[in-house]
Amino acid sequence: MKKALKYLIAIGLLGFTTHAIAIIIDGLTDEGTPADVAVVLGSKVSEDGTLSPRLEARLKQGYELYRTGQVKMLMVSGGTGKEGHPEGTVMANYLELWGVPKDDIIVDDYGNNTYQTAQNTRELLKIHSFESVVVVTQYFHISRTKMIYRKLGFENVTGAHARHFEWRDPYSILREVVGYYSYLLKIVRLRSN
Repeated sequence: MKKALKYLIAIGLLGFTTHAIAIIIDGLTDEGTPADVAVVLGSKVSEDGTLSPRLEARLKQGYELYRTGQVKMLMVSGGTGKEGHPEGTVMANYLELWGVPKDDIIVDDYGNNTYQTAQNTRELLKIHSFESVVVVTQYFHISRTKMIYRKLGFENVTGAHARHFEWRDPYSILREVVGYYSYLLKIVRLRSN
């Protein structure tokens, strides 16, 4: 019994580690495929309305995709944190300061989490008749985000990671492995109802 338990733990750790490595590789491998729209996922906006370094890096990556013609439009999505600023609106304001025309920015202030952002994207893209999406977020968040989009019916979804790394990334990677399966189960439950 003890030996079987050790094997089970070893297999579990191996599977967990393998998935963590796959998340890192997938997240750091930008496909570079042109898309109709880049969806930049939100992150913290400070009390004074400035962007956190993580959010600024996401916006810079989205802006670069737009500037180089890889995407036609940018969608910025995020909720309103305890700091009191709607992330989507703040992100759009920054993009406008960087020279992106207002007509090329779609604002979603109700993307409180990745799943809600994907749902909101689906509704907004019906209006704009887009067929392809590139999601822009941290590298460790790319795999889960693409999986959610695909489960919600997006056939052509790729990823581009923000060029920002932090000391807490190893923790975030471990959390993403758990989050990936948690969201997968959530989507399966929602579809079965």
